[in-house]
Amino acid sequence: MKALVTGATGFIGSSIVRELLKDGAEVTAMVREKSDTRNIDGLDIKKVYGDIRDAASMASALKGCDVFYQTAALYVRWAPEKLYYDINVEGTKTALNAALRQGVPRVVYTSSIAAVGYSGTEKPADERTEFNWLKTGTHYIRSKYLGEQAALDICKQGLPVVIVNPAWVIGVRDIKSTPSGELMLNVLNRMYPGYRDGGTNFVDVEDVARGHILAAQKGKIGERYILGNTNMSYKDFFKLVGEIAGVAVPEKKIPSQAVIALGYMYQLISGITRKPPLIDSKSARLSCAYLYYDCSKAVKELGMPQTQIRTTVEKAVNWFKENGYVKSGLKT
Repeated sequence: MKALVTGATGFIGSSIVRELLKDGAEVTAMVREKSDTRNIDGLDIKKVYGDIRDAASMASALKGCDVFYQTAALYVRWAPEKLYYDINVEGTKTALNAALRQGVPRVVYTSSIAAVGYSGTEKPADERTEFNWLKTGTHYIRSKYLGEQAALDICKQGLPVVIVNPAWVIGVRDIKSTPSGELMLNVLNRMYPGYRDGGTNFVDVEDVARGHILAAQKGKIGERYILGNTNMSYKDFFKLVGEIAGVAVPEKKIPSQAVIALGYMYQLISGITRKPPLIDSKSARLSCAYLYYDCSKAVKELGMPQTQIRTTVEKAVNWFKENGYVKSGLKT
């Protein structure tokens, strides 16, 4: 079985590559010319250079492909607005249209829980929850929603695509690190003066990678699957990270209004300095919400593994420490 993985040097993409190799697949990884390839160096794979925004490079990479994993996306806390849409929307259209023209037998598109609606703590959102972040969401959230809609439109044209929506992914080899990795690192490095309201669904990156492969094997065309595990408040998550790492965690609660006000303040400062704000008002507001999800569909229909969240945090903490991401000399 021949598989193409875009975004193969990234956090999720590189884990998919490794899981595919475990299954004996013949893997081609698409990388950009200046990509940091540490996550896939030394692996028995074929590397091709290209970009999901370039139709010619996509067409070339997709030749003879049995399964295409479109994981490439811009997932950073701050970037020029246009770049989110160029990559997450237009890049998705270009890549999936190329797959349609090539007649690829199976495609898995990596969306996000950002593209799923929010319904609060009483009833966690699931795959049927209507998206309701279009006006209040960040550019990343909007672009992932629009990218998913593009994937569904191309599916209607005949592309056999299955959509997966990873939750808040943590684990090993988060080299950049992603916003989810930053959350953990800020706890490990004692960067937070307190904890805030809110919470989300945490999941192991290796489980997410296996979920992609299971989606290719068992997923229903045109449907989406939330790849998640444990709903947890940020207070409890901070406590778990601190307990495992042996570091003190903030015990003071910061009111949501103060967090949101801080976002507005940083936006004003950014307007003067012309530098990205540490946090903006929309991100601050979202960070105080309880974004809980029902992940049972992927578990029941795909058989997605569910590593205990403690085990996942232990692996991530150890990896960050071993690779120099945790400041030395911090007092517990």
